[in-house]
Amino acid sequence: MNVKVEDVSSIKKKLIFEVAPEQVDKEIGRAYKKIGKTAKVKGFRAGKVPDSVLEKYYGAQMEQEVLTRLINDTYFKALDENDIPAIGEPNIVDSSGINKGEAFTYEAEVEIKPEVTAKDYTKLALEKEKLVVDAKVVEGRLEEMRTSRSQLEVTTRKKARKGDSVVIDFEGFVDGEAFEGGKGEDYLLELGSGSFIPGFEEQVVGMKREESKDVEVSFPEEYGQAELAGKPAVFKVTLKEIKEKVVPELNDEFAKGFGVDTLDELKGELQKSHETQEKNRVENDLREKLVSALIERNPIEVPETMIAKQLDYMYENISNRMQSQGMSVAMLGITPENFRENYRDTAVEQVSGNLILEAIGRQESIQADESEIDAKLEEISSMANAPLETVKKYYAAPEARVGLMAQIAEEKVISFLLDSAKVKEVSPKKPKKKTDKKTEEDA
Repeated sequence: MNVKVEDVSSIKKKLIFEVAPEQVDKEIGRAYKKIGKTAKVKGFRAGKVPDSVLEKYYGAQMEQEVLTRLINDTYFKALDENDIPAIGEPNIVDSSGINKGEAFTYEAEVEIKPEVTAKDYTKLALEKEKLVVDAKVVEGRLEEMRTSRSQLEVTTRKKARKGDSVVIDFEGFVDGEAFEGGKGEDYLLELGSGSFIPGFEEQVVGMKREESKDVEVSFPEEYGQAELAGKPAVFKVTLKEIKEKVVPELNDEFAKGFGVDTLDELKGELQKSHETQEKNRVENDLREKLVSALIERNPIEVPETMIAKQLDYMYENISNRMQSQGMSVAMLGITPENFRENYRDTAVEQVSGNLILEAIGRQESIQADESEIDAKLEEISSMANAPLETVKKYYAAPEARVGLMAQIAEEKVISFLLDSAKVKEVSPKKPKKKTDKKTEEDA
């Protein structure tokens, strides 16, 4: 076997192979011997079909088997002998046919992991947002918690208003005829929820208890039942009961429902949680600025194989996160195809950043040691609220352990870079206020 290696780019190599005729003939003979054991040709017993007949009927099968075997036997051997850090599958760009007594030649292109040598990575000028904790966030969280514990109670008010939940009987008619599925009794409807046909809930607002009313609406043009789509309808509605949301008082009794003894304790826990979230946000923002600065100083070409792998990882993460919340990516209109299109640039940046940080770690001899691995496992156990032994068992797998060591090393590289950087604290940027045209018109 003769192999010639050519550089196509910084992330791609071409391997040009020539396999000797003797090896080709040997593989052809082996293939026909295998095929002959099960070949069925009229006039011949199984296993007794002459090679000349096998060539006539099974030539294409032989060629495919020999081609596959020769490529597998030579390609991976060439990668090892030439120390080529291939990633992904090879792309066979050209090949000759399989012919007895002739050499077999083929060309394969393969992506390789970039050889990165980082530069200009110390004493970076970075801006870090000052940590500011907004008390209004805690107040807002308390209100969300109150709302989550609210209950519906019958109100003494005579008229229904938006936000109330009403118990109604209704029956719908189109062209004076009742239609299937248009009737309900003791139906609980939240006014303003938009769960009924457009215009229905607005006409129930203001109705009194025990009042009956004809509600006139039109079904949307895109309504699911074709026989009703776009048609005007009349619903005969009777309002039987009015309920309103009653939120609990903010007191010690309310706080006990969240595992603490007093309201002050609950506020303290929320404050602590908010501070932690803000601190993490500020630190992550600084890290992103650091990595962006490194990429700007060290532009590199990123292999498509690594981009695809990162996109798969990102998509799996968001899918798992949505699933843990009882939702799915499909609910947000996300598909694997549009996700890849929308997040490709992000994936390129993440892969570039990881490669540069890895190069800096190598150049500065920064790596994880055993004591740091044990400490990281305890941290993961605590954060995931999982038994330490379970976490250790998971990371005992070679691939998981290598990933964990890479993560620890990367964190150490980040710390090294931030220690040498010139970090200036700046005030948080105030979010731009959006003009609500509808509000202005209503005013």
